[in-house]
Parts: sequence; structure tokens; C-alpha cells
Amino acid sequence: MSLFPYFDEHAPLQGRIALGIEYDGSAYCGWQRLRHAPSVQESLETALGKIARCPIELVASGRTDSGVHASRQVAHFDTSAQRTQKAWVMGVNSKLPRDIRVHWAVSVPDYFHARASAIARRYRYVIYNGALPPALAHQQVAWHRSPLDEARMHRAAQVLVGEHDFSAFRAAKCQSSTPWRHLHFIEVKRYGGVVVIDVQANAFLYHMIRNIAGTLMAIGDGRYPEEWCEALLQGKAREEAGVTAPAHGLHFVDSRYAQQEILPATPLGPLPLAFLGEWSGEREVPIGEYMRKRREAFKLQFGDSRS
Repeated sequence: MSLFPYFDEHAPLQGRIALGIEYDGSAYCGWQRLRHAPSVQESLETALGKIARCPIELVASGRTDSGVHASRQVAHFDTSAQRTQKAWVMGVNSKLPRDIRVHWAVSVPDYFHARASAIARRYRYVIYNGALPPALAHQQVAWHRSPLDEARMHRAAQVLVGEHDFSAFRAAKCQSSTPWRHLHFIEVKRYGGVVVIDVQANAFLYHMIRNIAGTLMAIGDGRYPEEWCEALLQGKAREEAGVTAPAHGLHFVDSRYAQQEILPATPLGPLPLAFLGEWSGEREVPIGEYMRKRREAFKLQFGDSRS
């Protein structure tokens, strides 16, 4: 997919449709629809319903929290309404607020499931490291006033790679049945005054990335030694780890699927980082024990041809 995609305005799309979605989460309580507060899901379902002229229910690859952003959220819905690709993209965007946009819409097989079929999720935590907070983009980056040693942060974070019990980085309200996750990679890099924590895993616990970011910043500014990260991982005590970093620095940038080719590739965001040149789907996804068990269960349910 290029930066100037062609949207078909003749052939109708119906059945199961996948969307690529970008949003600024500042004004929303998160992805998931709630009765008492605005959500990204509600805004999208309302806009889609106007184009389809019937109710639409979206399923997303991951539920972002209040204030968290996304440059490549993947979601799917089922519909009998026959609308063109252009209508599902341009038409829906015309009904959306300016802080939510659909970037693409494609037909997908019935067995594709935006959440259950995902084998990896990738986030970038973006920190402006300067003496004063920024005025521009202040809702899309976290601010850290003390100098950060990004190389020190990167070295400390490497103990987190692999399959581990991440209880030390799990919020008290986390409802996951297990604290085990497979973290595929975590990289900390600096681009001028911006420090980026780039992390991918099969899935994440509630506030897991923000808790890791808070810990790494405390290591990066010298308050704690590099070995602290490993000690926290082994100790499994959340109260011993760093503070939870602000939500507005977190960006959901990619969802990966075993059959990645059925979805368009797009530059990894957020937008200011698109200049780095990496597109979605470029990196291999390591398969650990957790994912092997999921794939085996999927094959039993749907057969080998759909894994």
C-alpha cells in the first residue's frame, strides 16, 4: 500500500471486512464502548452504521486505554450491506471526528478475527526529553525533564525479552488469567530530543508497557542501576517497580497476523516517526511455547489451511 492508495469505487465489499484505523486517544476513555464516556469504538460504529444503514459491531485487535493513541489499530466487522471500498473508507471518514481516521478497508476470510487471530501487538512509547515540556504535540508525547541515557535504558530492558512472568509490571486491576507473556523485542533509541521505547509481544498485561516505561526512565536518569530491571522481573512485586508512565506517550503501532499478506502494509507510526522507513509486517515474529499452544488449538478448531 502506498501513501496514496487507490480505493475501488465499483466492486462492493460485504461479509467480513477489516479496517486499519488511526486515532488520537486524548478525548476518549479508550477503545472500548462505555455507557458513561466517549470511546473510539462508539464513534467508529456510529459512522459505519450511517454508511451501512444498519448497526455495526467492531472487534479490535487490542483495547487501548484512556488517552492512548493508535496509528494502526486493526478491527473487523460483519455486514450484509454492499458498499464499495471507497465508501467504507472515505464515506466513513466523512462521518468521523477529526481525531479518528480509517486508512484502509479490505475483505477478509470468515476465519479472520482481529483479536483472536493476532500473533503480535507492537507499541511505541514516545518521550520528549528536554528541560521544558513541549507546547506542540504535548498530548502525543510524555515529557521527562532529566537527561536520559537511552543506551543504558536499552541494555537494562533486554532482560525482558522472552517468555516471562511479568507480575512486576502488571497493574493491580489487570484481569488476565496469567501474568505470562512473550516479549519479542524491546528497543530504546534516541532521535534528537525524542526517546522512543519500541516494544512487541504476543500480548500485553494491563498497564504493562507504561510500567516498563516508568521503570526504564528511572534507570535512564540514573536513579536506579541497570540491574534493577532484572531484579524486578525476578521479584514479581509491582510495588517495587517504577511509576506508571503517562498514557499520552503510548502509541499502538501494529498488529501482526500469521497471514499478514491479507492486510495492507503501512508505514509504522506515529506520524513523526514514519520517516524511519519501517513498514508493518517487516519483522519476523518469534514463536514461543505460549503461541505454539494457541496455534495448535486454532488448527484443531479450523484446520491446518487456516493457521
